[in-house]
Amino acid sequence: MKLTYIFHSGFALEAERSILIFDYWMDPRGVIDAILESKKPLYVFSSHFHEDHFTRDIFEWKKQKLNIIYILSKDILRHRRATKEEADVWLAKGASWSDERISVKALGSNDSGVSWIVETEGKRIFHAGDLCNWYARFLPNAVLGQTIYSEEFEEDIDPITHEKQFLGELKDIRKVTDNFDLVMFPVDGRVGNGYTLGGRQFIERFRVGLFVPMHFVASGFKSAWRMKEFTDAKNIPFWEITKEGDTIEI
Repeated sequence: MKLTYIFHSGFALEAERSILIFDYWMDPRGVIDAILESKKPLYVFSSHFHEDHFTRDIFEWKKQKLNIIYILSKDILRHRRATKEEADVWLAKGASWSDERISVKALGSNDSGVSWIVETEGKRIFHAGDLCNWYARFLPNAVLGQTIYSEEFEEDIDPITHEKQFLGELKDIRKVTDNFDLVMFPVDGRVGNGYTLGGRQFIERFRVGLFVPMHFVASGFKSAWRMKEFTDAKNIPFWEITKEGDTIEI
């Protein structure tokens, strides 16, 4: 299999019998052009309605390619970002779908929408969507039952409760499986101190064949490489993405 980094949390995974697109937003290097010319069936996943994970541009691809299956989180429908007829499959946490090529299960998120477990051609793949310990930098000063005002988010944050929700989602995922061949997970420097904590907590709980960072577009490629120190300690291969359009063989 070949994995291509498109942008932000967007990836294309080309297998022998199909191509999977996760959380497409923008395509600075024109990765999608070649994919739309492929004769392989295309599966398009969007984990939630946020504009950096879902764009209506994906529906334009139907004008160039007929064998596309859209698998979207139900929160996109609830937020009226798409109509029921525009997707082939709508999934919420706990729901599953499969055909002769892939098997999909929607797991939870402590933000919006879902995370994805996809099995195809003997590989188990995880795309986290916006599942992460987003308020990790507030934890050192957190007091149980009290909130902390964040000027950045302009709201009161309850980091302890938020972390419990995150770890609870990881626990639910472990009920399905404790190992993945490929994991795509947020490593976003904008989180501030402790921005690798979510990724570290994930690899403490799961066996991972390859860890791929994402959601780092604002903080830069090298910021995501900070996670490598922790994956190395567990002998987990890490992909140091250097630019949009980069590829790696799985």
